[in-house]
Amino acid sequence: MSNNSLQEIYGRKGRIVTDQDAREIGRVEELAYELKNRDVMSREVHTAAPQMSISDVLMMLRKHRISGAPVMDGEQLAGIISMEDIVRAMSENALSASVSAYMTRPVISAHDYDSIVKSLETFTKSGLGRLPVVDESGKLVGMVTKGDITRGILLALQKDYHDEELRRYRASHLFEDITSDRTSLILRYRIKPRDFVNGGQASSHIKRALLRLGAPPQLARQCGIAVYEAEINLIIHSTNGGILRVQIEPHRILMQTTDDGPGIPDVAQALTPGWSTASSEARAMGFGAGMGLVNIKRCVDKMELESTPGKGTKLLMEINLSAEEKFKGGAEHPEEPPV
Repeated sequence: MSNNSLQEIYGRKGRIVTDQDAREIGRVEELAYELKNRDVMSREVHTAAPQMSISDVLMMLRKHRISGAPVMDGEQLAGIISMEDIVRAMSENALSASVSAYMTRPVISAHDYDSIVKSLETFTKSGLGRLPVVDESGKLVGMVTKGDITRGILLALQKDYHDEELRRYRASHLFEDITSDRTSLILRYRIKPRDFVNGGQASSHIKRALLRLGAPPQLARQCGIAVYEAEINLIIHSTNGGILRVQIEPHRILMQTTDDGPGIPDVAQALTPGWSTASSEARAMGFGAGMGLVNIKRCVDKMELESTPGKGTKLLMEINLSAEEKFKGGAEHPEEPPV
């Protein structure tokens, strides 16, 4: 990860984040907000004193292979001495001068509880290469550099990878490790009406669960599209929201949505491509094109739509798994609809 990559993490600060920006936010950018200075900083801090000579500090920096150090006057943070300051002293033939004559002050510091994105902003605005890190009481507890932040993010990404691999391994052996006449994993989500901000979140969780269980990517995509369209339909059309339920079995996946209103007067018409009763609000946000049920039908092996005006709607979807797609373990059994 280069410093240019770090620039991209916080380059959007100071202006409105657009929808396009939000779609492009990756895990690295999330970590820039999640990780704190205390998670990445160097805790072993070598300090200088104001009365030390420049030559003594230079020897200390060389010994510990660092490029700068905080200057402590007792318990107080008095300044920062860096290689740039030392080069300036050398150019003036002042190696015997005291640190206090060449150190940088006032001190710009960071709090240990601040997110690293704030330190990155400080680096950009100030041009500094290192920041002393203090706790709530102002006590020096560490130093943070761009290199520390880069290493911290890389370690966090590595942990993400290993954690995800462990989750996938555990999930993929779920059916294999459980013996029963009928093994099912049921996922259930409450979908709120008009909650466009969180639209698609449940379907994203379902797709991730399928991948962790060892489902082929194409199968996960099929299910993802089907449950996404069903989830959006609940958000757009239901009065009080509804329930999205997925039942995962070794040889099939059953999906179902239920709501308590307003119902569909003409089910056959609802299955016509382009037909929609979506509100102007939903259409303005890009939803309600009338292709949801059509898209679902293309992705599943079986779809049933039951609706009663004023009472509600139930949508049943089923995907049968081929021998190559079947999850491990579990017993064959007669077809049963989800309850």
